[in-house]
Amino acid sequence: MISTHINRMREKLRAGEIVLGIGITLSDPAVTEAIAPSVDFVWIDLEHNAMTVEAMLGHLIAARAGGCASIVRIPTNDVAWIKRVLDSGAEGIILPRAYSAKEVADFVSACRYPPMGNRGFGPRRPTNYGRMDQQTYLRQANQDVFVIAQVETKELVSELDDVLQLEGLDSLVLGPQDLSGSMGRLGDTTHPDVVQAMKTVAAKARSAGKFIGSGLGANPEFAKLLIDCGVQWLQSGNDYEFMIRGCERTFSEIRGVNPVLAGIDSYGQKL
Repeated sequence: MISTHINRMREKLRAGEIVLGIGITLSDPAVTEAIAPSVDFVWIDLEHNAMTVEAMLGHLIAARAGGCASIVRIPTNDVAWIKRVLDSGAEGIILPRAYSAKEVADFVSACRYPPMGNRGFGPRRPTNYGRMDQQTYLRQANQDVFVIAQVETKELVSELDDVLQLEGLDSLVLGPQDLSGSMGRLGDTTHPDVVQAMKTVAAKARSAGKFIGSGLGANPEFAKLLIDCGVQWLQSGNDYEFMIRGCERTFSEIRGVNPVLAGIDSYGQKL
């Protein structure tokens, strides 16, 4: 395939390294271009954001140029979405909010070409716009694509053993917020029952030879809790979150350096 940054991410995971990336929610590809050298991967989110396929493509191009892996979370388990995302060159793909092993099985099959699955053929960027030998591409595509199911429901947790038997599924990724909500504790992601559920998912995934990741905010304390649960790769925070935090931290430090300026805006008015 054109880009194999995802395989470098796999190598780090197999070596026991913690792999870190951020969520991409803003449409401008300059966001990914700017952050790519600082992360292992970008998680381009089509589920919760007003991002077009054209904007996603810009991020994929920027990620490839910047040297980081590109993972796209689709909005729904729809074959049309899977084809558009993978044929645009995404190296990894996430199915959100599945409720059954059957849903995950259908998703995995749609991500893999025959004989591994039933993915339809129509790549553009992944074949270097037709320059790549077709059989070479097919072998590499089935080998390289990073297929991920997000665990966000107690229903999927109950069918986890069946999910983990699926050939062609590379990784699970936790969705702590929705998982806590599914357990009747929305937002209480550090409740002992929720933490135990996450530990169980992580332990079973790793025992089955699958990678385990998680989404989360820019929260080092919670990231460390997840690592203690067995999580190997983390989407920790997103673009606008880091922008706001960086701005507020820097401005606080500036105001703290010179007390005269503390609480005064650029027009000399009290804030």
